[in-house]
Amino acid sequence: MGSKTISASDLRKGLADALDAVSNEEILIVTRRGKKERAIIDLDRLEDLLASSDPEYLARIKDARASTEYFSHEDVFGNI
Repeated sequence: MGSKTISASDLRKGLADALDAVSNEEILIVTRRGKKERAIIDLDRLEDLLASSDPEYLARIKDARASTEYFSHEDVFGNI
């Protein structure tokens, strides 16, 4: 995951281009007077971050993994 830094004044001048630069792999760090103030991230990335910090969600994943039966590639597809 990479990040790119932009000043608030440059962000105001080129908001559309800055938003286009934000992707699931890149975070846009916004500075004000040379100090890092905010971050703009892709919505999918935000949802992943929120989910990964939710204890209830993580517990459901753990329970699902514990109760899931796994199949090998051969079990599913045979000798393809």
